Amino acid sequence: MRDSAHLGRTGEVSREATAQLAKAHEDVVTGNIPRQAPRPEIGDSWERVRRLGLDPEHGRTPEHLSTAEVEHRRRSSGLDAVLPALRSTLLDPTTDLPLILAVADSQGDVLWHEGPRQLRRSADLIGFMTGGRWGEESVGTNGIGTALRTGRPLRVHSAEHYLRNQHSWTCVSAPVRDPRTGRVAGVVDLSGPARGVHPQLLALAVTAARLAETELRAAQLESLHRLRTVAAPVLAQSLGPALVVDRDGWTAATAGLPPVTRLRLPTDGWGSASVHWLPSLGECAVEPLADGWLVRPLNGSAHAVSEQAEGARLVLDLSRTDRPGQTAAELADGLFGEPSRTVTVRAELSRLRRYLGGLLEHRPYRFAASVQVEVVGPADPYQLLPSSSAPGVRRLRALLDGGSVLLPGCREMGTGTPVDDPDRHVPGPRRQQDDAVTA
Repeated sequence: MRDSAHLGRTGEVSREATAQLAKAHEDVVTGNIPRQAPRPEIGDSWERVRRLGLDPEHGRTPEHLSTAEVEHRRRSSGLDAVLPALRSTLLDPTTDLPLILAVADSQGDVLWHEGPRQLRRSADLIGFMTGGRWGEESVGTNGIGTALRTGRPLRVHSAEHYLRNQHSWTCVSAPVRDPRTGRVAGVVDLSGPARGVHPQLLALAVTAARLAETELRAAQLESLHRLRTVAAPVLAQSLGPALVVDRDGWTAATAGLPPVTRLRLPTDGWGSASVHWLPSLGECAVEPLADGWLVRPLNGSAHAVSEQAEGARLVLDLSRTDRPGQTAAELADGLFGEPSRTVTVRAELSRLRRYLGGLLEHRPYRFAASVQVEVVGPADPYQLLPSSSAPGVRRLRALLDGGSVLLPGCREMGTGTPVDDPDRHVPGPRRQQDDAVTA
């Protein structure tokens, strides 16, 4: 049941669609297969939550952050800087829309919760309040927790919520991404009575999230400007090429090097060593400087080899060994269910190659033969790439759950022992008529 199927001529969800949702929910929580399947993102969430053993009547014992912890999270999240803009945009006193504005952090914990007093009192009854923990594992399918899992804007209406005590509510949520890291920093959520839902609320939540990202971007640029001021005299005295980056790798200033927007820093930090190998610069001396790093290439070249495929080792969540790669059409089919969307696939793979360099080959797409690939799968197949609703990924989850296939190179779940059973490896992609079309 897609969103468009839910909406009547007035823009509100029809009674028939609401009844279908309630029947599908009842079937799922009682272990039956619903006649009318919910939207993929809702169905996937229900399956994840059901496997966690969450009681659809009461959920888990409510958990709440302390006042001190809420204040700490507000400051550390960086989202406190965006609240004034969100309040002025979404909480217009001249309107009487029955809506609560909630802002949660990347863990789904509600840090701000504002709106009409009477509506907030009703929300208190289901634990929807400042300090409430609204990840899927705590309160089931909901706008905040499920938007965090999928990484996409989402509306959860009435019986699409897994817990029955939330069925009188509708919530629309949009993730806010930190422009420094690209990771989700939090979620903007608008919630109100299910009977008064309007389709434009999701667009409003998305606009609010983009506004929040603009505010975060402005704060980042100001931080880079301060770092650039500190870096200027240091770079002026440098005897060789050097650059100064912030703690996320964004460049504040350079000397003797071509412009570099961002350096890919080690994900596990620098450690105690003063010399490090960076993909785009080779060996570099690294020193702390204000709120960032002074990086000086030691090989005297700004064009060092970016990646080396020979002997490289990759750890992945997903891989295929029965066939070394996929055509653009096959990737498009697996990701979008539309083999014709090869242009989109090629564009994404071109971006990926910038970071993988010699590790990635094409015609067809695959890792280089010299790369050692290890696959680590989750204990529950339905936790595999949970943010993806791609047709190929959903098919894979079902096959893994049925035990008919194994992820190639994956350790046996719970034993740590690698499995080598070619008869149970993931089957090859479906052949397309335009199989010869490769990138």
